[in-house]
Amino acid sequence: MARSVLSGIPVSSGIAIGKAYFMNRRLAGALPRQSIAAELVGEEMDRLAQAITAAAQELSDVRAKVPVELRENALIIDTHITILRDPKLLAAAQRFIAEMHINAEWALIKAVKDLETAFAAIGDPYIRERIQDVRLVADRVQAKLLGIDPGTKAIEGRIILLAFDLAPADTVGLQVDKIMALSTRQGGKTSHTGILARSLQIPAIVGVDGLEEKVEDGDFLVVDALGGKVLVDPTEEELDHYASLKYQFESYQKSIIKNCYLPGETIDGYRVQVHANIELFEEVSQVLDHGGEGIGLYRTEYSYMNRPELPNEEELVEEYMDLASIMVPRKVVFRTLDLGADKFLSPEGALDERNPAMGLRSIRFCLQNPEMFRIQMRAILRAAVVGNVSMMYPMISGLRELRQANRLLWQCKRELAAEGAAFNGDIPVGIMIELPSAVMTAELLAQEVDFFSIGTNDLIQYSLGIDRTNRLVSYLYQPLHPAVLRSIKHVVDAAHQAGIEVSLCGEVASDPFCVPILLGMQIDSLSMNPQAIPGIKRIIRQTTMAECKNLLREVLGCRTVSRINRLVRDSIFQRFPEELTFFSSLIESDEAPTPHA
Repeated sequence: MARSVLSGIPVSSGIAIGKAYFMNRRLAGALPRQSIAAELVGEEMDRLAQAITAAAQELSDVRAKVPVELRENALIIDTHITILRDPKLLAAAQRFIAEMHINAEWALIKAVKDLETAFAAIGDPYIRERIQDVRLVADRVQAKLLGIDPGTKAIEGRIILLAFDLAPADTVGLQVDKIMALSTRQGGKTSHTGILARSLQIPAIVGVDGLEEKVEDGDFLVVDALGGKVLVDPTEEELDHYASLKYQFESYQKSIIKNCYLPGETIDGYRVQVHANIELFEEVSQVLDHGGEGIGLYRTEYSYMNRPELPNEEELVEEYMDLASIMVPRKVVFRTLDLGADKFLSPEGALDERNPAMGLRSIRFCLQNPEMFRIQMRAILRAAVVGNVSMMYPMISGLRELRQANRLLWQCKRELAAEGAAFNGDIPVGIMIELPSAVMTAELLAQEVDFFSIGTNDLIQYSLGIDRTNRLVSYLYQPLHPAVLRSIKHVVDAAHQAGIEVSLCGEVASDPFCVPILLGMQIDSLSMNPQAIPGIKRIIRQTTMAECKNLLREVLGCRTVSRINRLVRDSIFQRFPEELTFFSSLIESDEAPTPHA
C-alpha cells in the first residue's frame, strides 16, 4: 500500500511499530436491501427474532470464557446481552418489516438509524457515544442474518490490531500478548477500544478516517498514539524518529510510574490531592496502579444504561459497597445520576426535547423521578458504612434544587433508621459547579454543602455558549478564556471563605497547561483520567506555589484568550518540555485545548 498518514483520536498513549492485522471490516456495505411479499412478512419477522436470540446466546457463551486479563469486558458484554434481550430493538425493526415489507437486514439498519438520531441529541458526550454499543450489537445480529462466522483468525507473531470497530466479545479469544497496538475506524474517547487498550497498557487510536481503504493486512505501520496518527509504509527517516520517540516515551513512563505513589506536593510544601474519574468498577485497579489517592468522581450512570429495567437498591448497594471497600481508606465520591431518559436507559421512555443539554437531565431528571433518586441515595448511604464515601449532586443551578435534593436525602436517612438498616448518615454531601448560575451564587451554595467539585467540561460549554463536540464551533472551546478562569477562581475563593474544600474534575484537571494556574488558585484536589495521574503529580512536585501564583497573577491581568494562551504556552514549555511531549492523549476531551495546537 502506498505511503499515507491517517489521523484519529488517541485513547491510550504510546508508540507502536509493526505489521497490520485486520480483525474485521465494515459490514454495512455488504447488507442486502430487499422488498418482500406481504405473505413473507411473518417469516421475515421470525428470522430476525431468531438472529437476535442466537446473537444473545453467542454473547452469553463468550461471557463465560472471559479471561482474567480482560475482566473489564465482562460487564460490557453483559450490557450488550441486555440490549439484545430488550424487546424495543426487535419491536422497532419488526415494525419496519410489517409496515414497509422490507427484509430483516434493512429493517434493522433503519431501527438503528432512528436510535442514532435520538442519541445524537443527547448533550453528554459519554452518554452520546453509547450508541456505539447499539451498533456493535446490531452488527452481531446482521452477521447472524447473513450467516457470517465471527470467529477470529490465528495470529502469527506480534501485530497491530485493526478493525472497523471492536466489541468486547470480539477480543475475548485474542492472544493479547501478541497485540502491540489497536486502531479502529469507529469510536471516540470513551469507546471500549480505549478501555481495553488502557487495561492492556498498549497504544490505541480510534476514529481513524481511511483506515479500511488505505491499509491492507501485512502493511507496515507506525501507530503514534501521542499525536493521533497512523503512518502507512513509513520512510526510513520516520522509522528512526518514531523508534527514538518510542524509547523516550517508555523511559518517561517508567520514571513517572516509579514515583506515582509519591504525594502531589509542590517543592515548597503545598499539598494537592490527586484523584481519579472512573465509570466502571473494573477501572479501580488502574486508579491504584497509577497512584490515585482516591476516586473524585464515580460516574454512576453505567448501572442505569442499556437495560430494560432500573437497577434495584440491593444491586446498587453491592456495587457501591464493593468499590468503597476496595478503596478504603481512600475517598470515593459518588456522583448521583447525571443523564436524562432515552430508549435504552430505563422504562421511563424517550423524551422529545429540542435541546437535551439544557433540558430534563441530571439533578432535574432525578428530582422529577424521586423514587428512582431515593433508591440511589439509600444505596450510597448504606454503602458508606464500609468506606470513606461522599455524595455529590450534578448540575445544581441554585439553592432550590440543592434543598430539594437534601430534603429527599433526609427522608432516606429517616427511612433507613426506622428500618434498622446499617448506614452512615454523616457522609459529606457536595455539588458539582457546572452552570454559570452556580458560579454566581457560589457563596450562598457553600453555606449548605460540605464541598464543591468544579465540572470544567460543562462549565466551559455553558459559560461560552458552545457545543464542544461540534467541530464548526470547537475552536471557541477555550479552557483558558478569561471568563472561565475568573469563574473557577471565584468558586475556589467562595469555598475557602466558607471553610469547605473544592475539587476540580474534567479535562482541565489533567491539562499540563492549566494545572500550574489551578495550583496558584489553591485548589484542594484534582480529579482526572487514571492514566494522567503520574504525569500530573510529577508536574506538581517540580513546581512551587510562588511560581504558580506569579503565573496566575499574570494570566488574570490578560484581557484576551490569545494573550493568555501565548503566555501560558511560553511559560509551561520552558518548565515542562518532557510532559508536554507525552501528555496529549491523556487529556479527556475529543479536542485538545488551544495551547496544544
